[in-house]
Amino acid sequence: MPTTTLALESQIDKFRSAQATVGIIGLGYVGLPLALLFAEAGIRVIGFDIDKSKVDSINSGCCYIKHLKQPQMKTFVQEERLKATCDYAYAASCDAVIICVPTPLGKHLEPDLMYITDTCRAIAPHLRPQTLVCLESTTWPGTTEEIVAPLLGDEIFLCFSPEREDPGNKNYTTKSIPKLIGGINKESLDLGVALYSLAVDNVIPLSNPRVAETAKLFENIFRCVNIALVNEMKVICDAMDLDIWEIIDAADTKPFGFMKFLPGPGLGGHCIPIDPFYLTWKAKEFGIPTRFIELAGEINRAMPNYVVGKVQDALNDVSKPLRGARILLFGLAYKSDIDDMRESPSLTLIDMLEAKGAIVDYYDPYFSEIGITRSHPRLTGRISKEPTDQYDCFIISTVHDSFSKQEILSYGVPIVDTRNFIGKHDLVTRA
Repeated sequence: MPTTTLALESQIDKFRSAQATVGIIGLGYVGLPLALLFAEAGIRVIGFDIDKSKVDSINSGCCYIKHLKQPQMKTFVQEERLKATCDYAYAASCDAVIICVPTPLGKHLEPDLMYITDTCRAIAPHLRPQTLVCLESTTWPGTTEEIVAPLLGDEIFLCFSPEREDPGNKNYTTKSIPKLIGGINKESLDLGVALYSLAVDNVIPLSNPRVAETAKLFENIFRCVNIALVNEMKVICDAMDLDIWEIIDAADTKPFGFMKFLPGPGLGGHCIPIDPFYLTWKAKEFGIPTRFIELAGEINRAMPNYVVGKVQDALNDVSKPLRGARILLFGLAYKSDIDDMRESPSLTLIDMLEAKGAIVDYYDPYFSEIGITRSHPRLTGRISKEPTDQYDCFIISTVHDSFSKQEILSYGVPIVDTRNFIGKHDLVTRA
């Protein structure tokens, strides 16, 4: 990349003095918090998204992510620190562009980089030479150098810095979570560190993008495998008439060598159910089997079916067949107190139960209606229903702070509890 030390230092100074314009592509659960963080730091931000409704919301100062409390958003827009657009031509006015687009799996669990490649092709004609581009989307090791770099050309500085967003986490925010970054060369790394240091407390430089890409996968594989382990322990303990929740608490008293993970109805979110298979796919290129990772995925994907069995048991106890039973599922989101239902096992549960003839509603204060989903299109348009005693069974799939144990119990309806929210009770079947 032709650049002089003086030009590079000038660009770094532009970042450090908050005079740069940063473009963020993909204004979802990763991109929007990042855009707001840079705007809060005094940086001019241009957000890009193909969803015009998101663009219009931002430009009117409205935040469409419910759990993201951001009273300053309207001020950022009014002060021209934040604007959104669907037009990639505005990338020409950016000193840095951060890509935060989805990286889903295909039907056969193969990586789908369509959003990354489409984005790169869309912005490439508009980027000025020596613009910094940072990819944040989770992907297989080598994507930045093998896929992104050729699409953007050799006049661009390029880094990979994995997103580590944890929606709804009050203790760790976009600003406080340490930021890994790897550049394709030293100049790219220096620029990337200067950029993120404007907004993030702790930026950690790595030797190259592949290390950063793999570290992100390792983090989520670690969680996937341990959640699979505790889910398998749950099934074993149930067969032995043992209380898995008491056992977890007992093991957690050990001050070393144990990390607490909790069982549930299956994995949700855009990271943990998906990311491990980006590494298993890449490992096949080297002839390496990933049996451990794949087995963890198999166990976690089996959990909704286990819950359905527990619903049948609970209904059998009151002489009610599953076919024709009216069921209310509590919690559509994949985790507590957020409005994110990506890959939520709750959606899978609804589909599985209805395939067996049950009539299933859901209750979730974060979702008045089910929007368009990639894997559950027939559920689009369903609306949240209030709990009543007219249901044959309740399923507690995700717990929000607004849920009341006493109220749920007051209806006298059999409960299948996947989160140990209620605890031991005559109405409760644990799952």
